[in-house]
Amino acid sequence: MNELYLFAHVAGTAIAVRSTEIEAVVKVTEISPVPGMPVHIAGLSALRSRVLTMVDIGALIHGRKTSSDSWPLAIVADISGHSYGLMVDSVSDICTVPGGALPLRGQLDAAWAPYAQAIVENEGNPYLLVSLAGFIEPRQLSVAA
Repeated sequence: MNELYLFAHVAGTAIAVRSTEIEAVVKVTEISPVPGMPVHIAGLSALRSRVLTMVDIGALIHGRKTSSDSWPLAIVADISGHSYGLMVDSVSDICTVPGGALPLRGQLDAAWAPYAQAIVENEGNPYLLVSLAGFIEPRQLSVAA
């Protein structure tokens, strides 16, 4: 299966996202902060007559706000009927990967473990396959009996 992936970097990590989750990639121009929000909610931004909730993925992963100079781009997605801009450091490519997704292997940073689904290789480099919805929707936590 030759699925199309977007390859990006966020918080020092190479990630891949299935193109079916993506509406657009846009340059971040202005974000209006919203008081009282968690550190990973950077604020609100307007795009084509709609409001996006801007999510700082780096802050979600590492717990500290990313400098606004570090995320000039956002991946726009509709998740559960709401519009989000998920901020990334850079986007390097969008292409198919003949081998598709591979199982997770090797050492995985514990901060990324809840978000990583698989590995996708592009030009010999590994990228963590993530779902944009995984950064937004609450996780089901398993409780040990």
